[in-house]
Amino acid sequence: MARSSVSAELPPLAAATRVVALVSDYHSAVTQRMAASAQRSLVELGLAPDGWIEIAAPGAFELPLLAQRAARRPEVDAVLCFGLVLKGETPHDVYIAHALADGLMRVGLENDKPVLLGVLTTLDLQQAEHRAASRASGGLDKGHEVALACVAALHALDAIDELSFQ
Repeated sequence: MARSSVSAELPPLAAATRVVALVSDYHSAVTQRMAASAQRSLVELGLAPDGWIEIAAPGAFELPLLAQRAARRPEVDAVLCFGLVLKGETPHDVYIAHALADGLMRVGLENDKPVLLGVLTTLDLQQAEHRAASRASGGLDKGHEVALACVAALHALDAIDELSFQ
């Protein structure tokens, strides 16, 4: 999803929308930057200030469990997960990234809610910082992209719920 700003194509969020953001404490300078960008973008699209609830996660690997608990809450409309998995000397990053993607997808499917994967998988911290930085500062602003995907998914689910075949 490559959009440069909050899209005028997306209608505003419903007033009562509630989003839980799970933000890994590991590499918090990067993960907090993505979460803050996502929050700004969602507020621009109509999220009420009290509609954003942010919870710290110890690391990326714990995100699926925390997302499962958050998604089970009936008042939660979407869960955004922010983390960073860096390539190291071993292939641990591949295993963790696969487990995260699979786990978060299952949480979304089992709870019938958007659960978004805002977990960067990069070769080094410099790449992660570039992906987390705002577009205004030359970055890719992945937090903003996660927010747009969240809003688009919520609207698509609403459209499916309103289908009428006559």
